[in-house]
Amino acid sequence: MLPAAAQDAPLPREAQIGPRPFYLVDRMKDGPLKRQLSQCTGPFHKTDFSIGHRGAALQFPEHSRESYVAAARMGAGIIECDVTFTKDRELVCRHSQCDLHTTTNILTVPALAAKCAQSFTPANPATGRKASARCCTSDITLAEFRTLTAKMDGFNPDAKTPEEYQNGTPRWRTDLYAHSGTLMTHDESIALIRSLGAKFTPELKAPEVPMPFEGDYTQEKYASQMLDAYKKAGIPPGDVFAQSFNLADVLHWLKTEPAFGAQAVYLEDRYDKQGLDPGKPETWKPSMAELRAQGVRILAPPIWAMLALSDNKEIVPSEYARAAKAAGLDLIGWSLERDGPLHKGGGFYHRSVKPAIDRDGDTMTVLDVLARQVGIRGMFSDWPATTTFYASCMGMK
Repeated sequence: MLPAAAQDAPLPREAQIGPRPFYLVDRMKDGPLKRQLSQCTGPFHKTDFSIGHRGAALQFPEHSRESYVAAARMGAGIIECDVTFTKDRELVCRHSQCDLHTTTNILTVPALAAKCAQSFTPANPATGRKASARCCTSDITLAEFRTLTAKMDGFNPDAKTPEEYQNGTPRWRTDLYAHSGTLMTHDESIALIRSLGAKFTPELKAPEVPMPFEGDYTQEKYASQMLDAYKKAGIPPGDVFAQSFNLADVLHWLKTEPAFGAQAVYLEDRYDKQGLDPGKPETWKPSMAELRAQGVRILAPPIWAMLALSDNKEIVPSEYARAAKAAGLDLIGWSLERDGPLHKGGGFYHRSVKPAIDRDGDTMTVLDVLARQVGIRGMFSDWPATTTFYASCMGMK
């Protein structure tokens, strides 16, 4: 556990949003929304609409104590811990089971680098081979995990040394706050997020090792272990939004822990695995009505799946989004402020509306369509100040 003093993170009485939301508003296209947001000067308040995606990952190492505290100070009412497991089956916060080589300093710790599933291989310009490595939480014990330091997610594919490989933060993020990120176990995240007065959205990450792990650690045990931690800590089920891309996990929680399962979040990735097209209902398997009938109440797709372009190139709700709402499903979006600068149309998160995106201020335009036309209940953001600002200005809780 973190020392008691390290968990003491007093928050200001009002959310501290800093200059970025105003920067985005200044760069919006002229119109009623820009005028309305330009006149908003606060007060700004904590809101469940603002969900800290891995904390505040635009500037702080994701899933670090520093990232979580920053998210809470910016008014995130809900904060995410992506949950995976170590070699000794302890739960920790990492975006994926096998990302330690890009999110921590493990490659520069020889004793632990030696335990990685794939050791560091330098780039070879003569053959075109890129630098690579693969280090998983399941390669090391909890005690070993605790000795690592979090860094900004990234790597240098042209690296000749482990140090060069780990120096690969995208240019539109920053290493200014990343020299000593504090890794978090799942239990530590619960204690910290509770002390910050926020709610929880743990995501059960897909294992990247064969399951059952080492013989008897099944997917069901893993899924139950995650929720057991909240029960043990005395967290009310209504404060926990358990997530998974695996529908079977959500159905398991509905069956075994219905109080938690009632607001479990089914994360959408069927576009990648099953050819789901937001404009073609025949590709939605299960359908929206079938998901609702199985007990799912909250669906969380990427931003682009909920948006489309009208004939006159305006951003509007997609057929997928309209159908979800019609079926009685709540929607949560992911992830704002993750594409980097939007002057070239954005990347993955804006791919369905790219022709309408040409400036950073379009972040606010997209958020407004999602909030007021799609009717999302919350938005994951790499910089929660943006969503906090919008929700406060629009009178949202």
